[in-house]
Amino acid sequence: MKQIQSRHIPDQIVQVPGSKSISHRMLICASLSEGTSKIRNLLKSQDLTLTAQALSAMGAGIKEIKPGLVEVHGFNGRPIPHTPPIFLGNSGTSMRLLAGIAALGTSIYTLTGDERMCQRPMTELLEALKMIQVDAHAKTPGGSPPVHIQGLARIGGHTTIDCSKSSQYLSALLMIGPFMEKGLTISLPGPPVSVPYIDLTIDVMSQFNVNAVKINDCRYQVAGGQKYDPGEYVVEPDLSNAGYFWAAGAVTKALIGVDNIPKNSLQGDKKQIHILEKMGCSLNIQDTSLAVKGNTLAAVDVDMSDTPDAVPAIAVVAAFARGTTRIRNIGHLRIKECDRIEAIASQLTKMGIDVTQGDDWIEVTGGTPKGAFIETFNDHRIAMAFSVAGLVVKGMEIENPSCVEKSFPGYWSVFDRL
Repeated sequence: MKQIQSRHIPDQIVQVPGSKSISHRMLICASLSEGTSKIRNLLKSQDLTLTAQALSAMGAGIKEIKPGLVEVHGFNGRPIPHTPPIFLGNSGTSMRLLAGIAALGTSIYTLTGDERMCQRPMTELLEALKMIQVDAHAKTPGGSPPVHIQGLARIGGHTTIDCSKSSQYLSALLMIGPFMEKGLTISLPGPPVSVPYIDLTIDVMSQFNVNAVKINDCRYQVAGGQKYDPGEYVVEPDLSNAGYFWAAGAVTKALIGVDNIPKNSLQGDKKQIHILEKMGCSLNIQDTSLAVKGNTLAAVDVDMSDTPDAVPAIAVVAAFARGTTRIRNIGHLRIKECDRIEAIASQLTKMGIDVTQGDDWIEVTGGTPKGAFIETFNDHRIAMAFSVAGLVVKGMEIENPSCVEKSFPGYWSVFDRL
């Protein structure tokens, strides 16, 4: 348990580690290449460790040369056999993306995880892999891990997948497309959730000189015969994690910025600053930093389907705003590390805040939050989001604070220095 100390927060600029989403994708693309790549600012966290261990089991050589620099020797799109189950904890990104990589092998891979991971469905991805002659199945009716995957051919062609629950299904397919004889054409029955994460996948692939094309909102294509080129790459800061410090600026009325953010960043969670601006905050945008300064906060009605990781922090800020904030199109949050909609609602209610929820929405009516013991449900984003409230509310305690190691092991060190 961690007690949060309410205190005066001065204006400041902080630094956050590399993007978790980009780190996963760069590590995978480097492993798919033929040759040696060097990646700077790769995130060091539980999830990335799990991905690195899995890729190593598939034949990649991954080692940290020095702090902040990782060397990856790829297996050229041909993972080696690995009989023991590969454990991926509760890392949904690792599970979904690596299910695609496993489809490139000729032997059977078994991917499994912890209790929560084994409750998270993957039927859509498994069915899409079957359409391109991959033996992909789970023994559970909902298609949740353990999953068993064996690539039977690399013909490729056309497949269809529903990405209304996760954009990572599509990213997994895009990354293996270059190794298919006919490439891959992927059709979706409707627009996917979390589109910015698909854009990130396409962007990282392009950095490795592989071209994936978005034909329209429901159709993507990757030509076969392409290869991932090794090289030297840099991971930009994680804007999901930056959001907790922007939220801190919003509730404390301090100017809090995050450094080293590229102006052309494709990370969807950059949209957080504009949501906070609509709530009454002012923005300070410099060449490499983005800062938020709080003011009197007002409720908003916002669609956050493309920025799901930012929902807990925005919901906590909404507890301090006048009126009722409605956050829509977030049904996919119910199958994250925990049911995040329920977790947000239950913990804000403990703080004396009125909350209502539906299948894919939540409403938070601002008031005067009071201190509470916050259950994290072993979810890093719940822990970090509710810690922000403790900067201005006395008596906030965070259960299981170590869960932040999933994505931001140094979070409490940066937070405590605010």
